[in-house]
Amino acid sequence: MKRIIIVTLLIIVTVFIFLLYSSVGSTDKIYTKAIIQNIEDLETTNFRDYDSVELVPSDLYKADDIKRLFQGEQYRAAWSAKVKVPIVFLDTLKGGMTILKEGGGKQTHSLKLKGADSVTYTLRSVNKDAEKLIPEFLKTLNLENIVVDGISAQHPFAAILVAELAEKANVLHTSPQMVFVPKQPKLKQFNEDYGNRLYLLEYETESDINYTKYNDIVEIVETDDLQEMKLELKDSLHVDIPALVRSRLFDMLIGDWDRHTKQWGWAVQKKDSIYKAIPIAGDRDNAFFHLEGIIPLILSRKEVVTELRPFDEDIDYMEGYVYPFDRYFLLNTPKDFFIQEANALQELLTDAALEESLNVWPQHIRDLDADDILGKIKSRRNDLKAYALKFHNIIQDQGKVTEPLNGSDDISLPKELLSCFECYQ
Repeated sequence: MKRIIIVTLLIIVTVFIFLLYSSVGSTDKIYTKAIIQNIEDLETTNFRDYDSVELVPSDLYKADDIKRLFQGEQYRAAWSAKVKVPIVFLDTLKGGMTILKEGGGKQTHSLKLKGADSVTYTLRSVNKDAEKLIPEFLKTLNLENIVVDGISAQHPFAAILVAELAEKANVLHTSPQMVFVPKQPKLKQFNEDYGNRLYLLEYETESDINYTKYNDIVEIVETDDLQEMKLELKDSLHVDIPALVRSRLFDMLIGDWDRHTKQWGWAVQKKDSIYKAIPIAGDRDNAFFHLEGIIPLILSRKEVVTELRPFDEDIDYMEGYVYPFDRYFLLNTPKDFFIQEANALQELLTDAALEESLNVWPQHIRDLDADDILGKIKSRRNDLKAYALKFHNIIQDQGKVTEPLNGSDDISLPKELLSCFECYQ
């Protein structure tokens, strides 16, 4: 009997490995650009003769039944859906753009720009490059596609919808819009790598000029700069705690689990001699993060990758949403703030408001994913007060941070400011 069990297990493992490699072997590509549908020769076409292009965001996530079983359906249909996108040229965009520098994180290529109005913008690639995310052991095993295909869990049009929802929730956002940037002299040394690509054009989370709806904004800064301002201004500078709590609860409604420190900017408002920092959330790549399939569901278990939270109707592991960022800024915040902001979001994001927000998507994209996404948001909204209390309690239980926040490693801070923003007086 023992021998039969061993043989059976060996057969099961062998079949699993065979199917796994069949799944990940669908392509060896790491990255592709958007596929233009209505123009054949991108190199010789004068794009100034066009105002838009028809394109498919990516063909990298096509899947057969085995791949869908092992790596899920995710948002494959949205990635392969044809959409019409406006063409932009940097010499005329926003009165003329100047490239400040190349940026980007682990999967996004980006250019930081300044407009004629001196506002800072960014072009963020819609197509993601997973090369930096792939651990060496997966490369050794030829299983890179597990990471590459994981991008299909991101919705290519998520940021557009999130901004509209944020507007209704009275949460600051970066106003992204999808654009196609053809090759052009204004790109200079970046022309080859950044030309003929699909981007989100949005405000940067730092800017010398105010682009928010608030008055008396003296500067928009990133978190490390805010910490240095606190070091100088001490008790004259405080974070807008209600706004931050609302922003973080909004993140939970849309399932955006990737909210580390470098994803935030702050609009610093001055009234008399008092400064208030209002949070601005950037980078919405992981909103509505939809996981299916054997491999993604294994990886998203709390025992495996704690912070990889699937966008389901319920939040079953709140600890995965709590970042050092939250403990740093929200420690000792009374729970009444959390309940108050949960109530506000429930009142603002009614069924009608949610459904109206979908108008920012083309009808065929709504037909693909709207019902599923809205159903999950509504479910989370209905339970938001309970989630808010749990969020609050975990922050208080975990206490002060003991290491610099992500992005603040190179600045020297006193112990009090290193561990808690509002504790420094």
